[in-house]
Amino acid sequence: MMMSHALDRDERTVAVENASYRWGYLFVSFAVLVSVAYRAFALKQTSWDLLALVVIGGLVTTAYQRNQRILTPRWTRLTLLGMGLAAAAAAVLALSVR
Repeated sequence: MMMSHALDRDERTVAVENASYRWGYLFVSFAVLVSVAYRAFALKQTSWDLLALVVIGGLVTTAYQRNQRILTPRWTRLTLLGMGLAAAAAAVLALSVR
């Protein structure tokens, strides 16, 4: 007698789970960044520890993706462009505060 077993997890389930983890990570990362900005501008506090959590979280995911060999030259170009734009924006903000 052949029994039909329903699959508990298939490719779609894994894809949906991964997408939900991505959305959760993005939400937490941006919520922490908003918290850092609020503390800096409204409360005049430094929040380097919170900012470090966001940066380290990004480094962990990048390191994992690098080890799995899924990063492309396009990803590298866009990352360097984003870093350059962020540095330019930081420089403009730093100079405008003076």
